[in-house]
Amino acid sequence: MTEEAPPPATHDLGGAPRFRCTAVEPDDEAPPDEFGKRVDALRQILGRSGLMTVDEMRRCIEAIPEPEYHALGYYERWLRAISALMVEKGVVPAESLR
Repeated sequence: MTEEAPPPATHDLGGAPRFRCTAVEPDDEAPPDEFGKRVDALRQILGRSGLMTVDEMRRCIEAIPEPEYHALGYYERWLRAISALMVEKGVVPAESLR
């Protein structure tokens, strides 16, 4: 009996044929813009206050539906995940994020 491997998760781009042989943008070392700095500051504050962990944030990032995941930028994914996590934990009401 052969078991099929589960399909890769949205964030797992390594095995996805449509992402092979695409040029890598050379801006890996570019510092975050002001938006990115603010999102990272928010992440640090929430982490230090015990309201979230990096593992929880990663789980929420990985739960973003594929079309949205690919449409969002790096720090936009972070913010989407942080927002979802704060709603999930009851820290922020969902209505306040609309």
